[in-house]
Amino acid sequence: MAVTLRDVAERAGVSVRTVSNVVNGFQHIAPATRARVQAALEELNYRPNLVARSLRQGRTGIIMLVLPEINVSYFGELAHEVVDYASSVGCTVQIDESGGDPQRERALLETIAQASWVDGVLFSSLGLRGVDLAGLAGGRPMVLLGERTARTSLDHVGIDNVEAARQAVAHLAGRGRTRIAALGGSGGARDATSKYRLKGFRLGMRAAGLDPEGRYLRTADYRRGSAATAVRELLAWPERPDALFCFSDELAAGALRELHEQNVRVPEDMAVIGFDDIEASRFSTPSLSSVRPDKAGIAQAAVDTLLARLDDPAGAVREVSVAHELVVRESSGSA
Repeated sequence: MAVTLRDVAERAGVSVRTVSNVVNGFQHIAPATRARVQAALEELNYRPNLVARSLRQGRTGIIMLVLPEINVSYFGELAHEVVDYASSVGCTVQIDESGGDPQRERALLETIAQASWVDGVLFSSLGLRGVDLAGLAGGRPMVLLGERTARTSLDHVGIDNVEAARQAVAHLAGRGRTRIAALGGSGGARDATSKYRLKGFRLGMRAAGLDPEGRYLRTADYRRGSAATAVRELLAWPERPDALFCFSDELAAGALRELHEQNVRVPEDMAVIGFDDIEASRFSTPSLSSVRPDKAGIAQAAVDTLLARLDDPAGAVREVSVAHELVVRESSGSA
């Protein structure tokens, strides 16, 4: 039988209203009383009745997180941060993946639009533009993650990919690298993340007095095998690049392996920088320099922005830029 507020109230020796106030985060409660109620909640393993809460508040506390690919390390780590922070503010997260396919993204949003138990959506889209997404969630609040591809009425949380890429190139140029290759992105019109990282790459190259177009630009689909193929092509040039800026750590991992197979020393012969700073980057050989988006910051900003939109449906569109930093490790010559 499910534990009720009355059960908790009897265990803690307080009123049902006091227990309700604690569960719902009411601030004006004596610390000793709050502690007694929290202890009773834990002892009885109380779980809130989301349906009842929905009827009272018009919300369920359930949010959807839709990502392109859960098995990609960056998205897996971001999902962990979203779940962790959402839990701390009393929300439950349900996760689905779209594969970056436009039809799948559209179908997911149409399903969510019919789901009365979903308060809102955090959506990382690769297949649809913002203007396509705006009308698909049936009025359900939505926060876009990643890149905003067009002006819409949707809130957005992301990092400055242009500046992050520029900083990565500036670091390589500052280490004396003059033949810097860029690796990543499908080259498709909807691949906004790659577009901005390529823009930052070119800005960094121009600032260093280097060719911003160059013969060393290679597209790849963010998979390690694609990176290995691209590296083999680059190594076939009579004048090889001396540095490689990868648009993701997944690409960088594939590049590092192929460079090892080809007996190219990193960083002596070729420096390498990735993007995303996934956990594995610290444990590669050599350890991988990488742009680190504040994934915990992205998660917190995304959940907070969604909750703020629920409280203020007609408010101004929110554009939140989260911090990043360049983490320098062995692959670009830090050791």
